[in-house]
Amino acid sequence: MEHQQHDHHHHEGNNHDHQKKNGGHSGHEDHHGHMLADFKKRFWVSMVLTIPILLLSKMIQEWLGFEISFAGDRYVLFALASGIYFYGGWPFLKGLVEEIKKGNPAMMTLIALAITVAYGYSSAIVFGLEGKGFFWELATLIDLMLLGHWIEMKSVMGASGALDELAKLMPSTAHLVTNGEDTEEVKVADLQAEDILLIKPGEKIPADGKVMEGESYVNESMLTGESKPVKKSKGDEVVGGAINERGSLKVEVKHIGEEAYLSKVIHMVKGAQETKSKTQNLADKAAGWLFYISLAAGIITLVVWLVMGKTFDFALERMVTVMIIACPHALGLAIPLVTAISTSASARKGLLIRNRTAFEKTRKLSMIIFDKTGTLTEGDFGVQKIKSLSDQYDEVELLKIAGAIESKSEHPIANGIMKKVQEEGLELDSVEDYENITGEGVKANIGGKKVSIVSPGYLKKNDFELPENLEESGQETVVFVIVDQVVVGYLALADRVRSSSQKAIETLKKEHIKVVMATGDNEKAAKAVSDELSLDEYYAEVMPEDKQEIIKRAQSNGEVVAMTGDGVNDAPALAQADIGIAVGSGTDVAAETADIVLVNSEPTDISALIVFGKATYKKMVQNLFWATAYNAIALPLATGFIPNLVISPALGAVLMSLSTIIVAINAQLLKKQLKES
Repeated sequence: MEHQQHDHHHHEGNNHDHQKKNGGHSGHEDHHGHMLADFKKRFWVSMVLTIPILLLSKMIQEWLGFEISFAGDRYVLFALASGIYFYGGWPFLKGLVEEIKKGNPAMMTLIALAITVAYGYSSAIVFGLEGKGFFWELATLIDLMLLGHWIEMKSVMGASGALDELAKLMPSTAHLVTNGEDTEEVKVADLQAEDILLIKPGEKIPADGKVMEGESYVNESMLTGESKPVKKSKGDEVVGGAINERGSLKVEVKHIGEEAYLSKVIHMVKGAQETKSKTQNLADKAAGWLFYISLAAGIITLVVWLVMGKTFDFALERMVTVMIIACPHALGLAIPLVTAISTSASARKGLLIRNRTAFEKTRKLSMIIFDKTGTLTEGDFGVQKIKSLSDQYDEVELLKIAGAIESKSEHPIANGIMKKVQEEGLELDSVEDYENITGEGVKANIGGKKVSIVSPGYLKKNDFELPENLEESGQETVVFVIVDQVVVGYLALADRVRSSSQKAIETLKKEHIKVVMATGDNEKAAKAVSDELSLDEYYAEVMPEDKQEIIKRAQSNGEVVAMTGDGVNDAPALAQADIGIAVGSGTDVAAETADIVLVNSEPTDISALIVFGKATYKKMVQNLFWATAYNAIALPLATGFIPNLVISPALGAVLMSLSTIIVAINAQLLKKQLKES
């Protein structure tokens, strides 16, 4: 039954060059996987090289009170350190070039500066310069930074899988009808507009088109969020990527390549994701500042000591100590450790975090936009009211008539009516000549009478008078029963508001977050839900691309916006939002596009998410403080300008280790905090 026809005309201009995009994106995804494996490999190789470097370093030997020496030991140390510098340090050296090119020094530049200074100075000592080497410092710094990046990449990996999920919806081949009846298998990429395709039961529809022949139920849930299959017959539009469930269909191709619905969705998701990925995280900002501080402090230290008449060897050692101390080991772990812990603790609560930057933004959230069906409501139609308008038919008889016809339909409204029929335990009459009135209802013969179940639109279009007292049930979806051209009654169905929605919205309002709803449903149904939940604002009869526009408009007004949704039609909006939240009962694509996935589809999980986000951010700031606080103490001491308080490189190492331990313990405290909340 098609009371509310799926309106696909807005798909025009939408697009999908699947082969090209899928190939490109898979390459992107493989690249991420390769990088993760690369960091892991570099970390373990560097760890193995670090052990002999530590054992051969004179400073470590003095510190721990043992001695290992043999002829040429410093050259062995130099060879091992060269290996770790060029192999383990390569991602940071490469990162330095990229950041400098962009004119935006950050974490990579800071790490590369510290390891290059340590390597260059220590190498000079091997070949004759007076002083103590820092090869052990170089090795441990590279190890910790590789570990930090590995943890970080692991916890955010997969955030770019949305386009793969979308592209996977499309089949790669299609059955092209030739000479009227014969078919040949062709590649989807080779299809042309006006080609006729045969789509067998169980197959995916290869392109947007119009049904020319046949009748079937098509599952569009991956594309529209509509959970029930939609009946399609001659003249109806179908969308590429939907699944043909029952009968065979002959479809004329309408939109291909850059015009198909799915491709426009892919294009919008890609655009929004690329924009978002430019956001810098806190640690990078801190690292950028530290890079300038380190460079300035090192140069000032060298110049001041030379001006004061000290030897070049002494001034250089002070400069190197300052520049190495300026790069805190703990900084590389401060954020990734918190991320890894909050990601796993949240997952146990049913919150899957896919994008760290967006998750950190929850503390700034000022507006949240909910999709209605399946998020704030159950997504499940139930009969709220049956009203007779004729003395001949009471409520039970109206339900029996409606049930008899709707038993042939798969529409969500039909399912709602059938549930009511089963609850009442009614026996249904048999129907003949069942027929779908495209987009407006169904009709059939029952006991020699012509019966139709239709939408209000059908009544208006065919000059039937709407009942006067209809307004009182305007919040629901209403269907009318017509017997022999007389309106004898109507049934009002509604999608129930989730019991947890009220509590979630109260929590959000306490946090001073505006709560908005955007739904494709009609004005009255939207207003009813909005009034019941006391929402700040609502938008009704919204198309998928309108949701993205609503978000853009709010963002241009300075709002930090979160969006919840569950269908592919929500994917562009989820990607556009500062924080995209997919409810778990939705599609894989919505989940892949979202920054956060709510496994249990409960609105209360969204309020928990904000608590988690704030706690996580707070912990990150604390860790950044501990990671950099030791610099505030160690840097002035390392310069040697403060009499009787010159820090030795060994003491610098102790302070550095201490800040790393504090950061690690502090991150673990988050686990306890999240368990209690």
